[in-house]
Amino acid sequence: MRAMSEVKVTRPGAVARRFEPFFPGFPFAGGLFGASPVNWMRRMTDEMDRACARLFPAVPEKEFWAPTLEVTEKDGNYIAALELPGLKKEEVKVEVNEEGLIISGERKLEKEEKEEEYFRSERSYGSFYRLIPLPKGAKIEAVKAELTNGVLMVTVPVPETKVTVKQIPVAEGKK
Repeated sequence: MRAMSEVKVTRPGAVARRFEPFFPGFPFAGGLFGASPVNWMRRMTDEMDRACARLFPAVPEKEFWAPTLEVTEKDGNYIAALELPGLKKEEVKVEVNEEGLIISGERKLEKEEKEEEYFRSERSYGSFYRLIPLPKGAKIEAVKAELTNGVLMVTVPVPETKVTVKQIPVAEGKK
């Protein structure tokens, strides 16, 4: 005789619980063959996270954020524009090496509002790191960086390259 799962709904929107006396929910809740592989992997990952959390207590990590980046090539210059609202030039580091242009920094935002009836405080911390590959022949000794109104513009002189484009006609295949 086969055991059947029992589902009880107490009220609309309530979470339903399964009664599975012979096979607990982990890792095949909903049945082995009816489970989605994605859901199964998610549950396995969650269970592994829970098991590891008991052995190794969580260590707080810094928040990582990636500022918006736009790279263009214009008039013989490679131009990288990053949106860094609220950052000062002292909080941004620009470097160049054989891998490319490295832009990194850390934001520390702290806001406080004091009124008669309430006090509100917000803090946001996070670091960022962007590596932008440069084309061969880039003149790294002439790199310029300027931070204006929260936008960092980094200009790298590069030799102009001519790109040849050849259009390929598309033929219709046999049916």
